[in-house]
Amino acid sequence: MRRRTLLGSIVAAPLGAAVLGQTTPAAAAASSIDPRVDWGAWEGWGTSLCWWGKAHGNRDDLADVFFTRNTVNYQGTQLPGLGLNIARYNAGACSTKPINGESMVRSPNIGDPRQIDGYWLDWFSADPSSASWNWYVDSAQRNLMWKARDRGVNRIELFSNSPMWWMCQNHNPSGAANGGDNLQSWNHQQHAVYLATVARYAHDHWGVDFTSVEPFNEPDGNWWKADGSQEGCHFEPATQRPVINYLRAELNSRDLGWMPIAASDSWGYDSALSTWNSFDSTTRGNVGRINVHGYQQGGGRRDLLYSAAKAAGRKVWNSEYGESDATGMSLASNLNLDFRWLHPSAWVYWQVVDGGGWGLIDDLGGGVTGEANPKYYVLAQYARHIRPGMRIIDGGNGNTIAAYDPSARKLVIVATNYGTAQYLDFDLAKFTKPSTDGAAIPRWSTITGGSERYQFHQDTTMHGTRFWSYFEANTIQTFEIPDVTL
Repeated sequence: MRRRTLLGSIVAAPLGAAVLGQTTPAAAAASSIDPRVDWGAWEGWGTSLCWWGKAHGNRDDLADVFFTRNTVNYQGTQLPGLGLNIARYNAGACSTKPINGESMVRSPNIGDPRQIDGYWLDWFSADPSSASWNWYVDSAQRNLMWKARDRGVNRIELFSNSPMWWMCQNHNPSGAANGGDNLQSWNHQQHAVYLATVARYAHDHWGVDFTSVEPFNEPDGNWWKADGSQEGCHFEPATQRPVINYLRAELNSRDLGWMPIAASDSWGYDSALSTWNSFDSTTRGNVGRINVHGYQQGGGRRDLLYSAAKAAGRKVWNSEYGESDATGMSLASNLNLDFRWLHPSAWVYWQVVDGGGWGLIDDLGGGVTGEANPKYYVLAQYARHIRPGMRIIDGGNGNTIAAYDPSARKLVIVATNYGTAQYLDFDLAKFTKPSTDGAAIPRWSTITGGSERYQFHQDTTMHGTRFWSYFEANTIQTFEIPDVTL
């Protein structure tokens, strides 16, 4: 989440840096695409819906931009829709209704768009049809969820930034004064009841079956404090365990036994591994997928987290990533690192509409949005072409991502070039049928300096088992190679 200005200054190291032994390929060196290395089926691309959902959730143009692959007229610019198919819906923690003279404590530094109204108003009744619940709050984020679903989003995750304010020790959903645990011990189960009740209500009344439920958001963070700028709550692993186990029981009791729990949305890869290793067998058994955030950027042992997940038979989502580098080169670098070492089955951007370079489209405040920045077009190279159901295979080096569409017999390659202009060469000799000599290969180019946003070209052909293309500095290109057989 966008939590500290510190993150805005971090730029992930290009893949030429010494990260897990990777080295920069020589100029014009061939990337040998290897279909024998298969990292599984791709589930998709996504975004969280809060906070921009609260501010802009009633806008159809933004829903079209992010959740379709149409060419969308956005404020006079023709944008290539990103076609995101994953949305994360936040169950809020805030309410202005007092309970027996007690009221929510609001951080002095939190803005209205970052306060998400929660549905469970007080502790008197867990019955969702009682006066203790108000199902009409948070309408804008909920409307955006429906708009996303109606445009093709097929995976929606329910997640929590903080328990309801009245479950917190200090009644402040931004965190404890010292950044420590803030969920009252007698409300461990109540937090699970809240999320399970929302999940069941969504099934019964909203036409939404959540793909998964995530009860935490960066529970490892010590920055969730009472004077913070957003909702948040620290959970020690010892607190996470009972909440996860209660949540499994509460979902089961509502005939939602098929709905998996995801955990723990740790801030970085190393913390995610440490948290997973701290869980006992029962808790691990109740976690259906490992979620991790990508804020460790160029650091952290993605490979070890992947190995632990694979050994446990769990998929990994990078369920949140963001930074303030509007050029998109940090995004490309960290995406490439994730594909090379973490092998997630899905990847989710935090706030697609936000200010300060964090968003793909600038949020100017007051319900007004600005233009798409270069980062938007960089993500388009990945999200528009690597589609759900494709198989992620070995691209040959850390700057090249490859995906295979078995139904269309199409190979997709997304490649990044950093600071030196050069030709990049791609070798398909390891395929049973590496397309056809002379076949035309469509390509799309984003030069982050601005001369090409998302430009289509028809100037590339197969030469035997290889093809190549010239890359300007800080450029991402996508190629779709037809008639390829594994």
